[in-house]
Amino acid sequence: MDWGTELWDQFEVLERHTQWGLDLLDRYVKFVKERTEVEQAYAKQLRSLVKKYLPKRPTKDDPESKFSQQQSFVQILQEVNDFAGQRELVAENLSVRVCLELAKYSQEMKQERKMHFQEGRRAQQQLEGGFKQLENSKRKFERDCREAEKAAQTAERLDQDINATKADVEKAKQQAHLRSHMAEESKNEYAAQLQRFNRDQAHFYFSQMPQIFDKLQDMDERRATHLGAGYGLLSEAELQVVPIIAKCLEGMKVAADAVDAKNDSQVLIELHKSGFARPGDVEFEDFSQPMNRAPSDSSLGTPSDGRPELRGPGRSRAKRWPFGKKNKPRPPPLSPLGGPLPSALPNGPPSPRSGLDPLAILSEISKSVKPRLASFRSLRGSRGTVVTEDFSHLPPEQQRKRLQQQLEERNRELQKEVDQREALKKMKDVYEKTPQMGDPASLEPRITETLNNIERLKLEVQKYETWLAEAESRVLSNRGDTLGRHARPPDPPASAPPDSSSSSSNSGSQRNKESSEEPPSEEGQDAPIYTEFDEDFEEEPASPIGHCVAIYHFEGSSEGTISMAEGEDLSLMEEDKGDGWTRVRRKQGDEGYVPTSYLRVTLN
Repeated sequence: MDWGTELWDQFEVLERHTQWGLDLLDRYVKFVKERTEVEQAYAKQLRSLVKKYLPKRPTKDDPESKFSQQQSFVQILQEVNDFAGQRELVAENLSVRVCLELAKYSQEMKQERKMHFQEGRRAQQQLEGGFKQLENSKRKFERDCREAEKAAQTAERLDQDINATKADVEKAKQQAHLRSHMAEESKNEYAAQLQRFNRDQAHFYFSQMPQIFDKLQDMDERRATHLGAGYGLLSEAELQVVPIIAKCLEGMKVAADAVDAKNDSQVLIELHKSGFARPGDVEFEDFSQPMNRAPSDSSLGTPSDGRPELRGPGRSRAKRWPFGKKNKPRPPPLSPLGGPLPSALPNGPPSPRSGLDPLAILSEISKSVKPRLASFRSLRGSRGTVVTEDFSHLPPEQQRKRLQQQLEERNRELQKEVDQREALKKMKDVYEKTPQMGDPASLEPRITETLNNIERLKLEVQKYETWLAEAESRVLSNRGDTLGRHARPPDPPASAPPDSSSSSSNSGSQRNKESSEEPPSEEGQDAPIYTEFDEDFEEEPASPIGHCVAIYHFEGSSEGTISMAEGEDLSLMEEDKGDGWTRVRRKQGDEGYVPTSYLRVTLN
């Protein structure tokens, strides 16, 4: 069924329907355009949101980036940013494939529709013109027939009139004959015009207009087909990005599952572990005893000659005050009983011979102990700390890590310069063997510069190796001090005597006993019990003997192995012994074995 057969008389209906179809097409194009603007605004807001919450500092300078929580959050932001990119892609596809194409097609349809209806209106005008000519010829034929009949009646009346002259009768007959002839001609013209109009009308209704209506039907069906395809493009643009959006959502889930609380705790330890030894126990000092002691009294750390005991800076000084700042004076050294030496105070009390009362001595001692509480607050850091090249402003453990990082960077730079030197040498050899390829002398400045860089980097490597060895020795020393101090049980506080007389006698006998014995040195008292064993059992962390890069990914699932990613830089700790395994160290400090065939090794 087609419009030309079934809707032959519905010209105005078809005109309204085709106009409605084109209006619908334009409405859909406008809808998609506004939808594109919504997608673009959504993507822009998402990108602004991601930019707002992304870390401002570079990853290498941000310690928070080492925590899995922060890494997962950054990964989620990146996935959201990728999601925004997919929304932009949807907007672009809709704009290009729907808005532009359908708008262009709509213009073409409007031109085609206008042409068809103009052709139909011309055919209608032609048919109406033919009908007007038919009506004119019909009226003329009717008029000529009436006039011919009137002329015939006049001639017949004159012919019967006896008073009429012969000339009048002849004239009337001629007029009647002329009118009859004109009526006959009008009749023939009317018949020809009627035949022509019927033919044109049949052509109009059975051929010309059905063809135009069929063309309009074909145009409208093509428009509807394109509109349906445009509807499909709306969903197709979404379906194209669904796999990538699914990957974004999957990446968010992976980032959520990657949060490792235990690992974050270990990272916090690695970032802020100072390496200082814990301070020793503060021993009980009994001030209930009479302070008028004999010259041999050494309970306050004063020798028998009355001069304050002067001790050099020993290991106990650094161990008891590990959190003090370097740019501030350290607290005084401690006596064997755990209290500060009176001679070490800034305006410290003199020895018991000076005659100060016990309360004054106790006041001075308590003043000297107060900075210990403040020293813990110094853990928050000092803004006025001067940064040094050997990182001595940092705690020992952090200093060791920073020095190790600098050493690894220098080794990488050194290896790069060595490779460049070898490449320049090979190029120079090629130029010498084949002069037309280049001048060997032109490479000399670069070779000299490379050699200078190598020498400079070697000196820096030696400097950092020396600093690293010193830092590692300090870390091991602090570990040994902590082990020795806590291996020794604390001394219990002395109980008060029951009365003053017994207290006085006991105090005198105790002073005589202390004066008869040689007081041990500070080094001997503070030395840990297991120091000699620490040297046997605590190995010093070895320095890397080279550098290597992972060629393939490896999952270290078995005991003693570690995992590595493709392209990861590793430090070579031990060469292959012939069993196919090499011991390496990751940047995070993990050590273990990986297959030798998975590595590209460069020895120092």
